[in-house]
Amino acid sequence: MVFPFTAIVGQEQMKLALTLNVIDPGIGGLLIMGEKGTGKSTAVRALAELLPEIGVSHGCAFNCDPGGTALCSICEERAAKEGTLKRETKKMRVVELPLGITEDRLVGTLDIEHALKHGEKRFEPGILADANRNFLYVDEVNLLEDHIIDLLLDSAAMGQNTVEREGVSFSHPARFILVGTMNPEEGDLRPQLLDRFGLCVYVESIRDKDLRIEILKRRSRFDDDPDGFFKSVENDQQVLSDEIIRSREHLPKVDVSEEVLAKIVGITTEIHVDGHRSDIVILRAVKALAAFRGRNNITVRDIADVVPLALNHRLKRAPFEDAGSGRKKLEELIERLDQG
Repeated sequence: MVFPFTAIVGQEQMKLALTLNVIDPGIGGLLIMGEKGTGKSTAVRALAELLPEIGVSHGCAFNCDPGGTALCSICEERAAKEGTLKRETKKMRVVELPLGITEDRLVGTLDIEHALKHGEKRFEPGILADANRNFLYVDEVNLLEDHIIDLLLDSAAMGQNTVEREGVSFSHPARFILVGTMNPEEGDLRPQLLDRFGLCVYVESIRDKDLRIEILKRRSRFDDDPDGFFKSVENDQQVLSDEIIRSREHLPKVDVSEEVLAKIVGITTEIHVDGHRSDIVILRAVKALAAFRGRNNITVRDIADVVPLALNHRLKRAPFEDAGSGRKKLEELIERLDQG
């Protein structure tokens, strides 16, 4: 499954970026930009069928990792009493965050009356609890209210959600993979949130007539017989799911050479990207791509395929400089990379 740089565009980039995030959630999520009706939301929701199982603390509403150090208040107390936490498996999920969400629904609420009467905490989990160790999906993320964005940024930065009220507090881990979709024509995204997305793709409408006809045919087949349509693609879905599981197991075997590190840093320094997040994202993504392609080594082709995904939303331009100049410079860099 090797694509030349010029071929990995739009929908193919979107599928690749989503797959890489499933292989290594540490990549940091995905922002999908594009005009309306290009299948952005459909692709993200379809991701749920490909997600693997994870080990969680038995009966925990926050999906705590029983072998990890980041635990909710309940699991911490249970671990202190019992020494170890019982383990069960759950399939990863795509948790949706609605646009009109309230602060309480996002972070959760404490029942102070219950705490005063019975001397014990009662916490009503919010969306961040469901999202821990899962994908958190925000459709039209650029239309979120500022105070909700601030809460998301705080949780993403700390990996923890803490709710305090009247001297009573409750904490739980909130390590989610943020996936957002947006139509740039409807507004921009704050730079602080924009940089939180590990990868970014731009999706446009398909212009090829044959491909558009194929979309119509598949939609008609789905409308006429949804169950039959799902069965017809079940094998392909299972193959991809198996490939993702294999890639996750293979990931630790991928070697990172000094040459690979030098190429990554050479690109980010020449493009003048702020901070070091882009370097880390590229490294994790190329390792995931190499694992997906069944190799122990990272090639120039892997780097060239990943770099646009990691830098699409991080390109800067000087005052009075053409808006597309940053992307043109990036393409020139990748072309030089291909030529050795």
